Amino acid sequence: MDDAAFTSGESSDVGPAGPVEEGPYDWYKRGLRLLKSGSAGAAEQLLARAAKAEPTSRSALEALGRAQFEARHYARAKATFARIIEADPTDDYGQFALGLSAVRIGDVRTAVEHLALATALRPGVAHYERELKAARARLGIAARPAHPPTPDAPAPDDLAIPDDLR
Repeated sequence: MDDAAFTSGESSDVGPAGPVEEGPYDWYKRGLRLLKSGSAGAAEQLLARAAKAEPTSRSALEALGRAQFEARHYARAKATFARIIEADPTDDYGQFALGLSAVRIGDVRTAVEHLALATALRPGVAHYERELKAARARLGIAARPAHPPTPDAPAPDDLAIPDDLR
């Protein structure tokens, strides 16, 4: 996590002059605690504040996306994870989470694209591969072979993959 990317907000303690103002880092940490305790909706509110105050913080965006996903606000989660991969297209978790969010809103083609990217960026992650396989099954696409045939060799019928998903 890039906690250092946050501006250092003061704690919510009472100082000599009264209550001290909270900042983005405080909202982020409280949001994570709420998310961990199962209060995704409340976490989403705090994390949205943190992400608005620190729009380039990957940590804040990931936590916000996770809260949105857990609160079943899948379209919002998809948009948040899209912001992460716009900043870093090689972020395998961002690709994976965007794919999962896309599945939940019925955008299975987009899901397959991003789940395939996540799997390619980080091979061997079982849950990435499992979700990709499930999304492809929803589209009626069989799993790709480990070593695809040469371009001039015809693909077997059971591996027919639409060109727009290759």
